Amino acid sequence: MSLTTSTLEPDLVPDDGGGRDPMTSGSLDGAPMWGIRLGSIALGLLGYVAFGSVNWALWAVIALATYMVATLLVSRVVESPRQATDRFAAAVMTSAFVVVLFPLFSVVWTVIDRGSNRFDWEFYTSSMRGVIGEGGGGYHAIVGTLIVTALTAAFAIPFGLFTAIYLVEYADGGRFAKAVTSLVDVMTGIPSIVAGLFAYALFVVLDDVPVLTALSTGVGHRSGLAGAVALTLLMTPVVVRTSEEMLRLVPNELREASYALGVPRWKTILKVVLPTAVSGILTGIVLAIARVIGETAPLLVTVGITADVNWNPFEGRMATLPVFAYNSYKFPTLPPEASIDRAWAAALTLVILVVILFSIARILSSILKPKGLK
Repeated sequence: MSLTTSTLEPDLVPDDGGGRDPMTSGSLDGAPMWGIRLGSIALGLLGYVAFGSVNWALWAVIALATYMVATLLVSRVVESPRQATDRFAAAVMTSAFVVVLFPLFSVVWTVIDRGSNRFDWEFYTSSMRGVIGEGGGGYHAIVGTLIVTALTAAFAIPFGLFTAIYLVEYADGGRFAKAVTSLVDVMTGIPSIVAGLFAYALFVVLDDVPVLTALSTGVGHRSGLAGAVALTLLMTPVVVRTSEEMLRLVPNELREASYALGVPRWKTILKVVLPTAVSGILTGIVLAIARVIGETAPLLVTVGITADVNWNPFEGRMATLPVFAYNSYKFPTLPPEASIDRAWAAALTLVILVVILFSIARILSSILKPKGLK
């Protein structure tokens, strides 16, 4: 049987489920989609103005709902039902992303707005020694936070990294490796106050050990070392998990090529595996530090609070930024506005420290990344 043009024509027309040829229908790419987005924002602002007593959340809800519905309806008219469904799904995903960003921007903006009231030289150069009302600063809390966090990193990073290396490079999937993995999962969900109580009980017990009695003062013990031990329990499982995932992403071909050249396993890990995964490992370490640098509950139990600078983490109370912010907010002095401003300035300082840590991690990742890796 011979094929004619008439028998081929029906099959050449794509079926979009709505009787429209998507090859010749209109398109919302570019300016039309931006018009829909801007129109949705404008309609949300009108709703915000109409209900002036309602906060900005109403504007966001109206704008996002309008954006999703308008995208679906306009795309069905201009393009095709199939394309409309695709654009509606993209609009839902985009709206969900914007909803997640709103609390983040709200928190950051609030911290910057309120913390800027005491973002001055006095706050970063003076302590609360002898200060009852206005004035004073968080210099002693900044010093305590840096010391406790440094001790925590010194404990948690080696433990976590070596554990991850064992699980990826040496473990054969036996019972011990599975038990370690299960314990790491359990530690990830430990409440922070439990870690603080554990560290406190540990240092109380150490007072009864003759060799270690110098590290503890018994019941009521407070020190930066105790706080570092508590935070180590919270930071170690995060380092283990992130480092383990980054090490598993290293291609096995690199290990096999190194073994084929006669390089021992330990040197392969040191020279090939770790440099390849260093970017992700550093990012995971910074995330782990950011996880613990703002903890308050365990430090309340183990470190306490003081109004002066304490450089010795092995003896005496130390001030930290989270506890300083909590104490300033919970027990304000007169006038209370001064204490509240100091609390917000401490929160802003914590945010700045996390930003600095992430910046350092990015710089080190680019410097330490092996040549040829993108």
